[in-house]
Amino acid sequence: MSGRTIADRYELAAILGQGGMGQVWTAYDRRLDRRVAVKLLRPDRVAGPTGSDAADELRSRFVRECRVTAQVDHPGLVTVHDAGSDGDDLYLVMQYVEGADLADHLAGQDPYPWPWAVAVAAQLCAVLCAVHAVPIVHRDLKPRNVMVRPDGTLTVLDLGVASVLDTDTTRLTHTGSPIGSPAYMAPEQAMGGAVGPRTDLYALGVVLHELLSGDVPFAGSTALGVLHRHLYEAPVPVRQKRPEVPVALEALVLRLLAKDPQDRPASAQEVYEELAPLLPKHGTPAGPLDPTRPFLRPHAPWPDRAATPAPVPAPATFAAPPPVSAATRPALGGPPSFTPPLAVLPSPASTPVPAVPARPATPPPGRLDVARAVDEVKKLLGEGRITQAVDVLGATLPAAAAEHGEHSPVVRILRKQYAATLMDDGQYRRALPELRRLAEDRTAEAGPADPQALQFRYDAAQCLEQLGEAGAALVEYRAVLPYYENAYGPITADPGRALDIRHRIGQLLLAVGDHTAGRAQLQALLYDAERTYGPHHPLPMDLRRLLSHQRDVRGG
Repeated sequence: MSGRTIADRYELAAILGQGGMGQVWTAYDRRLDRRVAVKLLRPDRVAGPTGSDAADELRSRFVRECRVTAQVDHPGLVTVHDAGSDGDDLYLVMQYVEGADLADHLAGQDPYPWPWAVAVAAQLCAVLCAVHAVPIVHRDLKPRNVMVRPDGTLTVLDLGVASVLDTDTTRLTHTGSPIGSPAYMAPEQAMGGAVGPRTDLYALGVVLHELLSGDVPFAGSTALGVLHRHLYEAPVPVRQKRPEVPVALEALVLRLLAKDPQDRPASAQEVYEELAPLLPKHGTPAGPLDPTRPFLRPHAPWPDRAATPAPVPAPATFAAPPPVSAATRPALGGPPSFTPPLAVLPSPASTPVPAVPARPATPPPGRLDVARAVDEVKKLLGEGRITQAVDVLGATLPAAAAEHGEHSPVVRILRKQYAATLMDDGQYRRALPELRRLAEDRTAEAGPADPQALQFRYDAAQCLEQLGEAGAALVEYRAVLPYYENAYGPITADPGRALDIRHRIGQLLLAVGDHTAGRAQLQALLYDAERTYGPHHPLPMDLRRLLSHQRDVRGG
């Protein structure tokens, strides 16, 4: 089904998961060029009772999922973009959430830090408060339905099994099939009885117990056995396994796991208030996916500003060339002797896709068809679907390197296109290491004065500039400028590029606060730009405005 387009707009890419309600796919929104998640339901193929009545019920449940999910507006809930039908399928288009689901997050920690568990539970309480206010009961809160995003915030998925609590609403579970997962199911839910907000609080208690102890409170080899334990067995207190867990936190978990809903906390708000004193108030986040980050650094940008990337080293592969006598330097206004192999920030439709070696009529089984991938990228870029092209190239590169070798021409072609496409997509932080790698490889092969190596370094400097790394960008622009100024021979001479770099250097000097050097740089540039282009060219006119503004700001 991969490659299928839903509603003539959403192209399915890879399956994320499947269950009783259908399948969830990663997909691409062709119209808005973005990743989305698409949930599909085909009632006549869903396991369960057969016949038109069962199919109609499933359709009703799915329609309710779309409407109910769209009612709740909270940053901790996945956003619904679209819904409808496509042939025999019903579809729900949702926000694509990056990160790790809570089950995988737990598996990666041994043991799971108890402050993290508190931070997770507190965030879930905030989501449940919004959900219960609609009023809705989630009914299937579990680690697989919770995503931990890179900035540590949580996103709750799948309100598709929610039940609206309006008294005039017909329940969809009257058939006797409880909705939910046995390991996280409250006793009243397991018995097919009435559910309410405290049903979700029981599931929250199971999740919290699992985070603290490493396992759910009630496990078993069969669903029936698990449900029986929920009904009749008492949970083991978490401090028996983790003595460092605060007494108050253990007591809260036991209250959440009470058999009688009336013995549980009255609301998610009450649970949050009990968790609040245990939330971390000092310290530094451990890194990505740390759920304490929203409390330690509320509203802080993500990712946190990284350390200034080290500039490409001047020695070794990027050593300055030996001096050249003045007699070998043509005049500044001479014509450029080469065209850069990749345009800087080209328009999506015109992004060049270099040719690759012709592919065989039928590629060997299990072998990567690189040419076909490049053809697909070319088609996507032609349609302006940059985000999807980035993903195709990112997935193709490792496979191509494994098949052809990291330094093969095919891999270099793909890496070059990947870097250019990342720049098209504004992903400068991801493009930068690719450009540096390309520059290093090309310099080792053809020398530091090679036009293509210089182009890669120029593009890397642009990335640094866009990322706000002014100091590192200055270092890189200054390193490549002599080549374009024709100081080392006619091969790399490009007066237009040289003036552009000098313009950028002057602006960066102003940006880092070196106003004296910045004005001197721009004044000298104005003289050369007028001599090259004439006084009415846009560059000299822009420089005069900038210098005039600097004089006004600096008082002369």
